[in-house]
Amino acid sequence: MSKRLEGKTILVTGASSGIGKATAQEFARTAPSNLKLILTARRLDTLKQIAQEIEKEFGSRVKVLPVQLDISKSSEVRSFVQNLPKEFQQIDVLVNNAGLVKGVDKVGDIKEDDLDIMMATNVTGLINMTQAILPAMKSRGEAGSGDIINVGSIAGREPYVGGSIYCATKAAVRSFTDSMRKELIATRVRVMEIDPGQVETEFSVVRFGGDKAKADAVYKGCEPLTPLDIAEVVVFAAGRRDNVVLADALVFPNHQAAATIMHKKS
Repeated sequence: MSKRLEGKTILVTGASSGIGKATAQEFARTAPSNLKLILTARRLDTLKQIAQEIEKEFGSRVKVLPVQLDISKSSEVRSFVQNLPKEFQQIDVLVNNAGLVKGVDKVGDIKEDDLDIMMATNVTGLINMTQAILPAMKSRGEAGSGDIINVGSIAGREPYVGGSIYCATKAAVRSFTDSMRKELIATRVRVMEIDPGQVETEFSVVRFGGDKAKADAVYKGCEPLTPLDIAEVVVFAAGRRDNVVLADALVFPNHQAAATIMHKKS
């Protein structure tokens, strides 16, 4: 797998924390040979710190480029590739990880700002990011080359109470991914989706408006997945032989059987 990923340029969105940060670190650990990582998020200072940590561990074998980017803003995405240094513009792997959830309101009480930011980030942002990167992938060689890995969610497969908008956004990602895979069947561009179950990240803290106590209560009595658990699956998918497409993966912790079926210790 290390040899297959050698020399690749990998773009990870939402890389300042959680699954995105772990994915960047796991790519570096797995293939620290002429690897180029582009890390994007809104928090540039955090990205720079992560870049320094990776470069300290792996030296010149891994080049890391932190880029401030809010994928919910179409204008930023539109000019993203052309503003990259030349050596980083040929992206081999796009990991569409950036996403968020806001609130637990039920339909009729959903705040307009929450609705707008979830749609703009989870759906429009992911689609615009894909459209910014895909043309170059399709133009390589006779049939194109590259990987698009979308980080979805169990919420896209099974809607639940209090999550109607978030679930709808992840269902949209799932449909978009499936359609794109069919549209690209004549190319060598691989399209994959990794759907995590319960993972302990900043996800719940953001959902509850920064209330750490409410976020911690979500994971009480169980052992959720870690960001690294998902990162390992993402890197595994990218590291398969060119003819192998890990098209669809659903990853649960052992106590979970569905979005709403979990066994917690009292």
